[in-house]
Order: sequence, then C-alpha cells, then structure tokens
Amino acid sequence: MAPPRPNNRPVARRKKSTNLLQTLLDKYVNWNFVKYLIFEPAALPIVAVLIVLAEALINVLVINRVPYTEIDWVAYMQECEGFLNGTTNYALLRGDTGPLVYPAAFVYIYSGLYYITSHGTNVRLAQYIFAGIYLLQMSLVLRLYAKSRKVPPYVLVLSAFTSYRIHSIYVLRLFNDPVAILLLYASLNLFVDRRWTLGSVFFSLAVGVKMNILLFAPALFLFYLANLGLLKTALQLMICAVIQVLLGAPFLITHPVEYLRGSFDLGRIFEHKWTVNYRFLSREFFEQREFHLCLLGVHLLLLLCFAKPTWTFFMSYVRLRKVQDQLLPQIERKNREQQKEIQKKPKQLPKEPDEQLTGEQESFLKAFEKGLQKSTGKKAPQPAPVEPQSERYGINFDQCIQLALLPFFLSNFIGVACARSLHYQFYVWYFHTLPYLVWSTPYSLGVRYLLLGIIEYCWNTYPSTNVSSIALHLCHLVLLVGVARQIFSTMRLNATVKRQEAATLQNGQASTTTVTSKKLQ
Repeated sequence: MAPPRPNNRPVARRKKSTNLLQTLLDKYVNWNFVKYLIFEPAALPIVAVLIVLAEALINVLVINRVPYTEIDWVAYMQECEGFLNGTTNYALLRGDTGPLVYPAAFVYIYSGLYYITSHGTNVRLAQYIFAGIYLLQMSLVLRLYAKSRKVPPYVLVLSAFTSYRIHSIYVLRLFNDPVAILLLYASLNLFVDRRWTLGSVFFSLAVGVKMNILLFAPALFLFYLANLGLLKTALQLMICAVIQVLLGAPFLITHPVEYLRGSFDLGRIFEHKWTVNYRFLSREFFEQREFHLCLLGVHLLLLLCFAKPTWTFFMSYVRLRKVQDQLLPQIERKNREQQKEIQKKPKQLPKEPDEQLTGEQESFLKAFEKGLQKSTGKKAPQPAPVEPQSERYGINFDQCIQLALLPFFLSNFIGVACARSLHYQFYVWYFHTLPYLVWSTPYSLGVRYLLLGIIEYCWNTYPSTNVSSIALHLCHLVLLVGVARQIFSTMRLNATVKRQEAATLQNGQASTTTVTSKKLQ
C-alpha cells in the first residue's frame, strides 16, 4: 500500500502560529518590558488600563465589605427635597447638618440622584454610582499624566491603591467634592485639547457644584490670556458667567440675596472640631477674623510670587503648540509621500525629511529640552527615528503639557495649603495632583516618598491631632519650597539659553557684516 501523502498546510499553519507566539513572548515576557511598564512614564497608557480595571474591583470590594457611614447624604437629600417641593429660597433649604451652602449645580445633580436612588433610600445604588464617578475621574487624571510623561507608572499605582481615605470619600461617604473634581478634570482635559468653550462650560459646572474649584481660577485666567488673547479670554469668562447665571436662575429670580449669600459665602466659619490642618490652634484663635485675613493675604502673596513663572510656562506652552501646528502638516505630508514611494519601491529605505526647523524654533526647543532634562531627567520630545516596520516620521509634543499642568496644580495647592480649614473630604481637592507636584521638585526619591507617605498619614489620622496637623503643614511647606526651587531654576536656565542664543545670533550677524564689508573694500 502506498504511503499517505504528506499534508503540509496544517504544519505550515502551526509553524506560523508558533513563530507569532514566540515573537510575542520574546517581546513582552521579559524583564526589560516589565521594567518599562514599572518605571517608564511613556508606558502609562498601558498601565492606566490595568489601574482602572483594578480600581473597579477594589471599589466593588469596598462597597460590599466595608460598612457605609452616614455623614451628609441624608442632609443632601433633605436639601434637594425642599427644592423639588418648590422652595427656591436658599435660607429655607436645610438638612440635618445645617443650611444648604452649595451652588445650584449641586442641587440639580443631587436632585437627579434623589430620584435615581428612590428618594435617597437606595444607598447601595448611590455607592455604585460614586464608584463610576471614581473610575471616570481616575481615567481623566491618568490621561493627563500619560500625556505629560513625567511621573513613573509605579508611583501612580501605589498612590491609587494605598489611599483608604480617598476610596472612603467616594464610595463610603458620598460627598459632593468628588462630583466637582470630576467636572474639573474633564475641563482640564478639554483645555489641553484646546476645546476652549466646552472646557469653560465644564469648569463653570464644577464651580456650580462646589466653590473650591475657584482655586484653579488664577491659573486658568492666565492660561486663557496666553492662548487666546484678551478678547477671546473675555468671551470665555463670559461663558463661565452665563453658565452660573443660568444655573442659579430659579433662585436669582426669586431670592437673589439669599442665594448669593448661601452658595458663595466667602466668610463662612468652619467648626474647629472637624479641622485637619489647624488642630494645634485653640478654638478662639481659629475662629478669629484676623487669622482668616492673614491666611488670605499669604494666599494672594504666593499667587503673585508665582505669577511670572506661570505666565512664562504658559507662553512657552503656547509657542511649542505653534511649533506643533507648523510641523505636523509637514510630517504628515512627508509620511504620505514616503508611503507612496514604499508602495512603488518597497525595498528602498526612506529618505530623511527635507523640512528643517527655523532658527527660532530650534532655539526654543533647545531651551525647553534643557529645562525638561533638569526637572525630569529625560530629554524633551525629539523626532522619532525611522523604524523598518513603521517607516514613519513623527515628533511627540505631548510632553509640553507639563508646562500647562504644573501651574494649574500649583495654583490649587497654594489654595489648599492656605485654607482656613481642611475637612477630611477636602483631600480629593489635591490628592491626584500630589504625585505630579512631588515629582516637580529636585528632592531625592526617598524624600519624595516620605512626603507622600506623611501626607497620607495626616489625612488618615482621625480625629486629627496636634502632631498630624503640624506634620501636614510642614509637608506642604517642604513641597511648596521644592516646587518653587525647581520652577525658578528652570526660569534661570531658560533665560541663560535665550541669552546664549541671542549672543550667537548677534555674533553671526557681526561676522556677516564683516565679510560683506571686506568684499565691498
């Protein structure tokens, strides 16, 4: 009997599959790739997906295994119930914890939750809604971190997974602070995407939930001016104001004084028993008006001290964005031309791009590169080398977002550090910005970890003590000094580079003049 015919097709397929599997294993299952995921900020888009998935599981476990603690949820529902019953006088909208003290957007959002949760009785459903808010906000925060490429992924993993207080504020307390912060981070993402009107709408909505969002306003005002100019800045401010008027219309039309006094009360005195940052002061001193005015003066003074660096950072950001707008069309055109050449002659290697940066562009990119090297230890965006597989040209400009984020985060941090009183739910005001701020200092890794660890300890000490309050202020001071050192060092470095470039240009012009005069002689 004749031997059976060999069937090579299945063998070939298995070989191809084996080769593909081996290629994937060689590429991703190795220590170098693990180190890349742990330490390289460029890997954050991959790690961010894992963080969000893990956080989803953690939040479900917290909701189902940790008892819910009632603090303000019932009071929120009572305040909204009064509005839903037809009351538009803020002086009459009250709950078990006192009068309504939040703007109109809060009333609308929590009125929606009132209906969704069966008049506030289905607390478990509300917890899952706040878990969704947490995951959405985390996604927005990680998107900003991924774009800036400043903080290593493992820092964000540790920060996200080890903060019991943050998870408690979201899914075990149901405070309104997370809602305001979610809208704030949505607006920041829109601003760095240059979607100005929509960003202004979300920022104003965030202010309409809770007034602490105004701590970002000084940086936003300068950001508007640097990017849009005076007239368009006025337009964006008008949009923010119109949103506030529309939100408060039912209350402004009927009882305007009560609404403004209740929702935007800048003189409200907090109770000393809940303070996290001033436990070491006596109640009498804590409630003195002069003490509050001193804190306000320090707040304004610090904002003035950082106004010039903020403006310089924003203008540098704008110039880099203009360079991006100039270069990206050229790069895309070169890639299209190159793709056509590859289709005609697939074996030929692509040529180098003919387009060159102007002298001004090269000068600025050089200054920015040196500044980033000093602050992060990594080089600024450079043209990507042409790889045989992709054979495309490109420049990564996302890292310039560092110039936008740091002033925003710093403006908010100054407001938190100078706050008259911090309650435990206020931790979300700046928790997600702390890794970024700490990594914007010249401190060693040990000092950075120590700062984050002590701050977490202070916010998890309940009730607060003299030691925890003093330690929190010391950490704020050390962090502020570190960020200031880094910012002003970058300012000096950029000024030096500009002087060198100006001197080089001047010498070049002088040499050209000398050569020309000799020719004329």
